[in-house]
Amino acid sequence: MQENLNCSFCNRNSQEVTSLIAGKGVYICDVCVQNSVDILRKNAPTGQLRTDISTLPRPSEIKRQLDEHVIGQTEAKEVLSVSVYNHYKRIQAKNLVSAFDEVEIEKSNILLLGPTGTGKTLLAQTLARILDVPFAIADATTLTEAGYVGDDVESIIVNLLQNADYNVERAERGIIYVDEIDKITRKSDSASITRDVSGEGVQQGLLKILEGTVAGIPPKGGRKHPEQPLVYVNTRNVLFICGGAFEGLEKVIAKRKRPTTIGFTAPTAATVEESMELLGDVEPEDLMKFGFIPEFIGRLPVVTALHPLTDEAMLDILTNPKNAIVKQYQKLLLLEGIELQFEHEALIALVHKAQKRRTGARALRGVMEEVMNPIMFMLPDVPGVRKCIVTREVVERDASPLLELSEQPAARASS
Repeated sequence: MQENLNCSFCNRNSQEVTSLIAGKGVYICDVCVQNSVDILRKNAPTGQLRTDISTLPRPSEIKRQLDEHVIGQTEAKEVLSVSVYNHYKRIQAKNLVSAFDEVEIEKSNILLLGPTGTGKTLLAQTLARILDVPFAIADATTLTEAGYVGDDVESIIVNLLQNADYNVERAERGIIYVDEIDKITRKSDSASITRDVSGEGVQQGLLKILEGTVAGIPPKGGRKHPEQPLVYVNTRNVLFICGGAFEGLEKVIAKRKRPTTIGFTAPTAATVEESMELLGDVEPEDLMKFGFIPEFIGRLPVVTALHPLTDEAMLDILTNPKNAIVKQYQKLLLLEGIELQFEHEALIALVHKAQKRRTGARALRGVMEEVMNPIMFMLPDVPGVRKCIVTREVVERDASPLLELSEQPAARASS
């Protein structure tokens, strides 16, 4: 008769568990093994903090990795690469002894200007991935002044802490991207007399967090209450990247750049065109006229602009990055043994349709979904398909794609 054994940890009988592992005089069941694995994973370090400047990727390396994910925007990528490199070098400089020990390097938060869909959020996300630091996105339109319905400005720290697996030390070296920052401008150039809870009030609330403060936040989010334990996070070394489309700012810049000279030889007002390209010439006074308070502008010393995407850039975004949309669909169909091919004219037609939506690279996904959904609905029902070719007619006139069947010539798919 087989001996009835028990787990040395939980005392479960061998009949109650799937397996029992024997050691020297001890036994452990599969349940305890799984519980041990869960505990180890929970308590495992969430990533090593870079403590040596030599381990930081150089600005050129940061830009090279950005190039793999974001098409174009060379100037913005160079500015971001240098700024992020200097930011983390500043953090690590505390451990070094030099003749400049009394010199304190200030934090340089970043302001990104540019039309929607030009890659502002993707740039911030990619930077965090390159540097292996926690990352959080906050939407400025949901923020309100403390005490009003909406998200308190300190709630953006909650997301960062959660994404750092509640490791405060890692969270304090993370990156926060504040989107739609242009939507919290005050309603006029003059100082606000009445409450402006979602404009100037939010700017005032963000000042300390941007500069560096110890924020006491509820670890699970929500509103604070007296009996709730708080987690304290110092934002001194958190890098803030703020981004927005800033529609209308180009008019403010154009107005400043237009000559005021009167005379027959004076240039006309029309010589300064109101285009988004002017965002590269932005000055602090333009941002003040747009509706930002001077103190807020001072907390974002690094300002760079992203340019509207050309047709060539959109085509590159569609096909070249590691996670390009075309490559994603090719992989999806390859899982069914079908090779997906886009004719060049079809790709050009996709770009033209996307440009009409005026939402930048975001429109590419929507246009591609419209074209590919009917194809992907139909293909599993067609036996023996080896290759699917998308032509310009498929994109422009909803025609059927060309299909190559196994050992057969190409044929049109039936609608």
